[in-house]
Amino acid sequence: MTGADLELEQQYPVDFGEFVRKAGGYGRLVVQPRMGFGDPARMRQGLLATKAADATTVGTVTLDSYTRVGELRAVEAALRAGRDLNGYPVVSHPTATTGAVLSGVRDSGFPVQVRHGSAAPADIFRALVRLRLNASEGGPVSYCLPYGRTPLAESVHNWKVCCELFARLRDVGAEPHLETFGGCMMGQLCPPGQLVAISVLEALFFAQHGIHSLSLSYAQQTNREQDREAVAALRRLSAELLPTDNWHVVVYAYMGVFPESYRGAHRLLGQAAELAVVTGSERLIVKTVSEARRIPTIAENVHALEYAARKAARTRYEPGPDLARDSRTYLEARALVEAVLGLDDDVGEALIAAFRRGYLDVPYCLHPDNAGATRSYIDAEGKLQWADTGSLPLGAEAENSGVARKVTSAGLLADLFHMRRTYDEPSNDVRELVVGAD
Repeated sequence: MTGADLELEQQYPVDFGEFVRKAGGYGRLVVQPRMGFGDPARMRQGLLATKAADATTVGTVTLDSYTRVGELRAVEAALRAGRDLNGYPVVSHPTATTGAVLSGVRDSGFPVQVRHGSAAPADIFRALVRLRLNASEGGPVSYCLPYGRTPLAESVHNWKVCCELFARLRDVGAEPHLETFGGCMMGQLCPPGQLVAISVLEALFFAQHGIHSLSLSYAQQTNREQDREAVAALRRLSAELLPTDNWHVVVYAYMGVFPESYRGAHRLLGQAAELAVVTGSERLIVKTVSEARRIPTIAENVHALEYAARKAARTRYEPGPDLARDSRTYLEARALVEAVLGLDDDVGEALIAAFRRGYLDVPYCLHPDNAGATRSYIDAEGKLQWADTGSLPLGAEAENSGVARKVTSAGLLADLFHMRRTYDEPSNDVRELVVGAD
């Protein structure tokens, strides 16, 4: 590639969504890490290693926690003192520095997404627009309620402004892409119907504010059958409601308390890859064998990418009956989406009203704008069920026999550790230290 070609790639990056739709789905899978380093040289090294992995990959630049909450003075102090950060400070590094990180890395075969976690991301999106970094993720609900105490109405306003700013990339030849984080609310113990509903609602919010390239998230939960039903529901609702064909589904490997053993972690990651393939999903966000202990190394991230890709290659996509049709998950999600959209023509205002009325209510979420009246539990089959639906407008056909079950503190603690307990093996698993083992 010539210098002119490299410059062109930087100015006119490929549409992240279109790339993933062409490379993944229907038995093929694009895999992606959650990788971020404060040091530009190490961030570039991580991107190059991801690109060179034996898998179809996309790159990730995950931002540091100071940038996420807007503490830019703390970032600058850390950079002056040479202290390490837990992610890449894209707002604070000079444009030329980040340009050098991406040069010769990001190209038509390797798009890069920025991940951040902010309810007030204006500085972040301004930096992305300057850099022509045209893929990010989050949402007014999913990057507000679990992460702090920013008022939901403020987060909705912030995300409206940022979507409209991000959409201006189209004026300079770059298609902006946003991924909802709504399918990952709280990481665990949020029943799939609500995960699907919030993911779809955030995608509709993005679309209303000018974003045409979308992806919708769903985090692997506690039962494979229920997860397949949920992804099918997400795909069906997306096809029914989104005003664009440029969308895809991204599955996240389990985001709750992860297994500590090597074999347990790999079993769970492998099942996430299988879930993505059998449901026709296009992309998978991986987790590594070290998740339960520490931040993973570059080598561990690459191993997770390659392991997931091998599992995906061994899994057959077999189109079958529509698993979402008449399923409880689909009925719940549809009931929630329709009730919220009925509150206001403006999706952002509808989301604010929905949380005020308890139409959306995330179990165990302590944010002041969350009603906190719902509860969930894991049943004997390992499925997530509602123990108390609060004011959720689910309708009789969507409700289930688990409603009104009392959740004790001991029961909640057991549910939080359910997947670690289920997947871990005895601590004498000597293969935990062998990063290259299968």
